[in-house]
Amino acid sequence: MFLIKFIFITVIILWVIRLLFRLIFPVMIKNMFSSVQQQAANASQQQPPSKPEGSISIDHMPKKEKQGNADKLGDFVEYEEIK
Repeated sequence: MFLIKFIFITVIILWVIRLLFRLIFPVMIKNMFSSVQQQAANASQQQPPSKPEGSISIDHMPKKEKQGNADKLGDFVEYEEIK
C-alpha cells in the first residue's frame, strides 16, 4: 500500500512540476527576450557624437619601441659553415 501511495504522490508532483514548467517557462523566456531587445534598442539609439568629415581622432597612442644601441645588443660571433 505504501509503495502505491508513494508512486501516486510522485506522479502527481511530477505532473504539477511539468504543468508549472509549461506555463511559467515561456513567460520567463518572453520577458527575458523583451528586456534584451529593449537594451539593444537603447544601445542603438545612443550613438557617439558625429565628427565632421576629414577630422582625425586618436584615442590610443601605442608605445614606441626603443631602438637599442648596437653595442648593447650583444656580441657578434663569427662562424664557419662545416660541410
